[in-house]
Amino acid sequence: MRLSALAAQLQRLLRGIEKYMLVFDGIDRQREPPPTLLPALARLGEHVPGLTTVLIVNYPGPRFLHAAGIPHIQFPPYSRNQSIHILSREPLDIFTGDFPAELDYDDETHAEDKSWLWPRFCAAVFDSLGQSCARDYSSFRSVCHKLWPTFVSPIRKGDFGTRDFSRLLVAQRKLFQEESVLLDSILSPPTSVTTARRAQAYNLPYYAKYILIAAYLCSSNPARLDQLYFSQTSERKRRKKGGGTARSGGGKPSQQRKLPRHLLAPSAFPLDRLLAVLHTILPHDVRSTIDMYAQVATLASLRLLVRAGGFGGGDPLEAGGKGKVGPAVSWDFVKGLAGSLEFALADYLAE
Repeated sequence: MRLSALAAQLQRLLRGIEKYMLVFDGIDRQREPPPTLLPALARLGEHVPGLTTVLIVNYPGPRFLHAAGIPHIQFPPYSRNQSIHILSREPLDIFTGDFPAELDYDDETHAEDKSWLWPRFCAAVFDSLGQSCARDYSSFRSVCHKLWPTFVSPIRKGDFGTRDFSRLLVAQRKLFQEESVLLDSILSPPTSVTTARRAQAYNLPYYAKYILIAAYLCSSNPARLDQLYFSQTSERKRRKKGGGTARSGGGKPSQQRKLPRHLLAPSAFPLDRLLAVLHTILPHDVRSTIDMYAQVATLASLRLLVRAGGFGGGDPLEAGGKGKVGPAVSWDFVKGLAGSLEFALADYLAE
């Protein structure tokens, strides 16, 4: 419709009406609008008596209406506390459908639990994604609604309780590290492709898998515990009467709460320590035809082993140099490698 025809129709419809307000919400979200459209809509009141035009825009640019002195009202964006408070007023359900039979659960308890868990989840989403990417309330609300079903899926399976927010946040930390949720798509996530890529990642040479496992153990375990875990002449634990195990310390519980080793950043280690741990965990002697240095160099070229000073900084086989496992060598990755080799990884990992 032409604007001249729109103005004529408005004059006919508003005949005899003293005041009328026409509001265009989100008018700046059109795809490839002509540059004169918005200025012409703003000047409709000059041709139609009693008509007031209001344009609601999100990101007005300079010379937006090709005129100066336009009356306007600016609404500042919501702050962190305001966004979380508004979104927390309508918490989503933790359980869909009937409640689990093994839980003594009712609607009142469910409403109390979701009112407790939902605001904490919204705060975690805002601190990780909303503060830098989903700045407006609509995007923040959309991200929270997309991540919520995946976030509470361990609760629905019975792995965590409804009040285990800290443990659940650690277990689902990957949700808050990926920015793909910020992009709208009509396609479902490619789960089969992800599974295939993981299967290909485990398709490494035999000795390369053991090298990565040894490197992960060197990055996770302190060097002072190598004799305890890898020496064949010492015992890790001392048996006590009646079964079970005994450790030094008189059986007193520790007053400090320690994080699991696989949640900490990897530490640097020298190459000779890696080779020593590797020869200890191998179930047999190394063949004379295997060049371990070539295997280490290949893993370094794939960024599975990196220099402690940064990516690609110098020769990974340089004497006196230190390295560590790359970002792709996570706890889940190494656990999959150990499972393919039937290697008891937990027996060699320090607590």
